[in-house]
Amino acid sequence: MWWTPPVQPDAHPDLVRVLDDFERARLAQLRGRPQGGCYLAAHALTRLVLADRLGVPPRQVRYDRTCPCGGQHGKPRLRIDTAYTAAGSVDFSMTHTPDLVGVAVADAAVGLDVEKIRPLLGIATLSAQIYSPHELAQLREPAGDLATLFMTWTRKEALVKATGEGLRRPMNSITLDDTQGVAVSDWGSAPPAGPMWLVDLRPGPDHPAALAGCGTAPSAVSESDGYEVLAHARGVLD
Repeated sequence: MWWTPPVQPDAHPDLVRVLDDFERARLAQLRGRPQGGCYLAAHALTRLVLADRLGVPPRQVRYDRTCPCGGQHGKPRLRIDTAYTAAGSVDFSMTHTPDLVGVAVADAAVGLDVEKIRPLLGIATLSAQIYSPHELAQLREPAGDLATLFMTWTRKEALVKATGEGLRRPMNSITLDDTQGVAVSDWGSAPPAGPMWLVDLRPGPDHPAALAGCGTAPSAVSESDGYEVLAHARGVLD
């Protein structure tokens, strides 16, 4: 895993050149908006770490973005072809807040999420969207505290990213299990075919994060400085 602050496109044209046509078009839509720096950091960093792993130039990392509906707007996945047969079952996940970007790479399906604890309007409504009915019933306060709410949010979003469902599976359909080594006690319906693991992270103050994956828990989770990866790549990409 790697964490980095956002990087602005105007200040980092070399990193913009790492992106493919699809990513550059999306970045152009975000020009002048705060999300642009997050988008560039996440997508350039992902390409750089995958390229290092696969032994190819960053711009030769190719994705399949096919959505279940057939459109090209789904979660990006590596295209496995003869260009990099070493990819095997490599998966990756990106996430960001306005001031922090995260990228995770694993040998099996993986999901990463980070949130920034912040005041919320309509917390009761949001709580009902995040907590399952069983979890809501266990809260000491009707809406719970913000730290617990955001922690639960990151855990569940990491899980649905790892399964590939995203928010097609409502977070309030999932009941988390506090038993060590068990991520979920109830999926509501259509549970994954196998077990899921979940790891809590704290990349910064007031920034709860979670990493989830399919299968048994990984032997180790490493966190590295993604900004160093971006800074080292500048000017040497060609």
